[in-house]
Parts: sequence; structure tokens; C-alpha cells
Amino acid sequence: MLEIDMEFRKGILFVRLRGELTDHTVDVMNREVTKTVEDYGIGNLVFNISDLNKIDEIGIQSILNNSELAKRSKGRALLCGISNLELKQVLKRNQVFKYMNETSDELTALSIIHV
Repeated sequence: MLEIDMEFRKGILFVRLRGELTDHTVDVMNREVTKTVEDYGIGNLVFNISDLNKIDEIGIQSILNNSELAKRSKGRALLCGISNLELKQVLKRNQVFKYMNETSDELTALSIIHV
């Protein structure tokens, strides 16, 4: 199961993910987040994954696709709240940090994007 909480604040869409982002739940992400990013041309995204307990390659690809959409809109996407070491290893193995930066929390992400 995947729960998504989105908040648009100061020109940034904060996406808080809870649960599992896998091939079984990625349709929720695509229906809610990707559609919002595409429909409104959102350029800046912060994915807070502090409450995400599982991700697979399909879930990673969905995050990277949204990151690419943000870049096309002259923005950027960041990951924050990676406290689960197993999750971090999966992200590293899939070279996510080659395409996206990581920060500790939403407040730090806000200051990075608004530099």
C-alpha cells in the first residue's frame, strides 16, 4: 500500500510517501504525482521518503521520471528523509544519486532550491 500526501508551498511540490513504492503501487504515484507535475508544469519537487519502507526498480523509475519532468520545467527534484539504511542501499545500487540530490529534511530542501 502507498499513501501520498502532497503540499505545494513556495513554488515547490512536497511529496510525502508512506508505505511501499513498488510495481504493485506505482500506478498510484503515476495517477496522483506524475499527473499533477505534468498538468501544472511543476518545476521543483521534494520527495520525502522518511515513511517509505520499501521501493523497487519500478518505484525508483517513477521517482526519476518525475525528476526528469521537473528538469524539463527548469526546476529540480530532491530526495529527503532517507533514514532507512536498506532503502538507501537500494537507491545507491540503482544509481539514483547520480540523477538526484539527497538532503536531510524538507526545510533543508527548501533552502537548497531557493538559493
